Amino acid sequence: MPGPRRVGGRNTPFRPAAAKTAAGAAVPAGRRARGSGGAAPVERNPGADEQTEKLHKALADAGYGSRRELEEWISQGRVSVNGEPAHVGQRIGARDKIRLNGKLVHLRLADARRLRVLMYHKPEGEIVSRNDPQGRASVFDKLPRMRGGRWIAVGRLDFNSCGLLLFTNDGALADRLMHPRSGIEREYAVRIVGELSIEARARLLEGVALEDGVARFGRLTEGGGEGTNRWYRVTIAEGRNREVRRMFEAVGLTVSRLMRVRYGSLQMPPRLKRGMTLELSPEEVKRLIRQLPAAAPAAVQEPAVEAVARKLAAKSATAAPVRARRGGADGASGASGAGGRRSEGNRSRAGGKRQAR
Repeated sequence: MPGPRRVGGRNTPFRPAAAKTAAGAAVPAGRRARGSGGAAPVERNPGADEQTEKLHKALADAGYGSRRELEEWISQGRVSVNGEPAHVGQRIGARDKIRLNGKLVHLRLADARRLRVLMYHKPEGEIVSRNDPQGRASVFDKLPRMRGGRWIAVGRLDFNSCGLLLFTNDGALADRLMHPRSGIEREYAVRIVGELSIEARARLLEGVALEDGVARFGRLTEGGGEGTNRWYRVTIAEGRNREVRRMFEAVGLTVSRLMRVRYGSLQMPPRLKRGMTLELSPEEVKRLIRQLPAAAPAAVQEPAVEAVARKLAAKSATAAPVRARRGGADGASGASGAGGRRSEGNRSRAGGKRQAR
């Protein structure tokens, strides 16, 4: 652990070492030494002496938005680096000063940032959002403050649901924890109004059709209760909006209470009361990461690239008939080249008819 800062012109962790002239006199870094030939001070090369990271990735990992959103903000001039407008793809170091919408942002790059994971017992009546037009209570109001980053919610629980909610300070880890490709199992305790029939149970396990696709439970077991209110334990390997409630509604039942009790290997401990947080130890975070499936290939991690490729392919497909009608086939091949040849043939036949007349 470094000692306290020393002042009085001596070397400190916050002051670079002084240069020495030929006579042995110390000269503060960044100044020219008298009689040294007027050599210019050596400028810092961030790529040579420190780790760098792409600006939009560092901001996204700190929870300021998605990478796509931040690229748009950078293009719009809302982000600056050391007082200059930033550009997409720019790399930054630990000593660069970043401002977002004019406000100084304290970032810790991936190498210097300790991965943190927080468990929160969300009560009913709180939203998983920082901004709410209705002014309702937010889960982020209950979380401990963080310097040099922001808490990122791993998935969501709707306003009327409660239970285990995870947060992290790393955007890439949050994406791996919540993305359907990871197949992480969530477990819920569900109280329904009415009784679940054998037919409805079979449908929920085999799959019910929702407006956004088929959904099914991995397991469905009885959890007690009597009369019209009965509890069940269900597991599901994805987290679509209000998915559990909509699945029971699809078989004619209403969920009166919904509580998440487990997320992957993390079980909500009994000592974690409503509105309380519990941070995982570094060893528990490492264990959680080891249990995650391997990172997906780049083609899966970058859906935006695939979307752009599809748009370009569709655009070129619609542009080919236009080029053919215009008779333009420079460098074209396949259908567009054939279209160009047909167009030239049509013009030659038309010219022959005009000469015949």
